[in-house]
Amino acid sequence: MQKFIEDQHYHQQDFTTGTAPATYENCRFTGCNFFKGDVAGSVFTGCRFEECDLSMARLTGAAFRECEFMCCKMLGLRFETCNQIGLSFTFKQTQLSHACFAGVKMRDTRFDDCTLEETDFTGADLTGASFQHSNLLNAHFEHTNLEKCDFRNARNFTIDPEINRLKKAKFSPEGLMGLLGKYGIEV
Repeated sequence: MQKFIEDQHYHQQDFTTGTAPATYENCRFTGCNFFKGDVAGSVFTGCRFEECDLSMARLTGAAFRECEFMCCKMLGLRFETCNQIGLSFTFKQTQLSHACFAGVKMRDTRFDDCTLEETDFTGADLTGASFQHSNLLNAHFEHTNLEKCDFRNARNFTIDPEINRLKKAKFSPEGLMGLLGKYGIEV
């Protein structure tokens, strides 16, 4: 049986050595180190992560429900291995480069002022997601549902309209090159 932890604040704790899976509810993690740590099987509900390093952490079977990541470093994470039931999170000023969200259903997810360089969104359902002020340099979108997404202030994205669903997605005039680049059109 998993340990149940509620309303705790973890400040600058080291989770790199791996801990037994636990259920965290309404907990706050500030300045914690999960680098290459193992959170597999843990459940995080209503948790907030601030200035934490979760890069390369093992996420297999981990559940993130209504979690917020603020100013975190989350490089190379494989979100497709997470428990997909109730998966929902918000990312603000977070580094998510080289992460993989392939096939993940993440409707209405907010990526505010994030770095998503070389992040893989192949086959993901991002309906209604927002990428405000985010850098999507070399992010990969293929067979991705981007309906109703907001890319108006996003930058450096390249999205092929022929292999992605874009109905009612929002783009600024400056972002049109990210949609038309493959056609060699000059705007």
